[in-house]
Amino acid sequence: MSGIKGKVVAITGASSGIGEATALLLAGRGAKVVLGARRTDRLESLVERIEAAGGHAFYIPTDVTRQGYVVNLVKAACARFGKLDVFISNAGIGPISLFDDLRVEDWDAMIDVNLKGVLYGIAAALPVFRAQGFGHFVNIISTAGLKVVPLQGVYAATKNAVRTITEGLRQEAGQRLRVTGISPGFIHTDFADSMSDPDIRARTLDTRDKMAISPDAIARAIAFAIEQPPEVDVGEITIRPTAQG
Repeated sequence: MSGIKGKVVAITGASSGIGEATALLLAGRGAKVVLGARRTDRLESLVERIEAAGGHAFYIPTDVTRQGYVVNLVKAACARFGKLDVFISNAGIGPISLFDDLRVEDWDAMIDVNLKGVLYGIAAALPVFRAQGFGHFVNIISTAGLKVVPLQGVYAATKNAVRTITEGLRQEAGQRLRVTGISPGFIHTDFADSMSDPDIRARTLDTRDKMAISPDAIARAIAFAIEQPPEVDVGEITIRPTAQG
């Protein structure tokens, strides 16, 4: 607990799934969590749950496709708690499809959320981390980038771009900042809600219900990376169901 207690952690995509589970776990271990997402009703409920359990949390409406929102999330964390220890880029969508379907709007959306959203997080938090002399980026990637399959070409491309950015940032971070990339496999979340093709959504939900693991597994991995001593940088973690090929 000593490696997490008192740390200020900002989380995007915090209203459900991995973000929600991470907020609950870290707050339960003494972190002060700053929650960002678009669904403010769910954020409000999550903050209430955390505070009812004795934790510290507040939320800022955040659309990661708009840089100003991400900047405001970081500024709010610093204004409320005086620092920012960890920035978790978790927001992501996956309206997967065949290339022949030419769902260009979905391609644009994945680039905006999955890739540019991470870059906006770096742009917002990196100057704060440099000024403080400490800080930790945790970028949620995906096993989709490790094994590219039909339907997931663009989605995997955005995730592999984040993998490249994460490694490049790690090499530039220097001795006082930490950078971690975490690649989840099939996780039991509402991820399929972003899929615009009803048949693909139905197949994805069916597979999810057969093999997916709890988002708590990813939250524990995030906590593991955060709780390490300052000189220890956990670079990459891959977590998938044992049933996932």
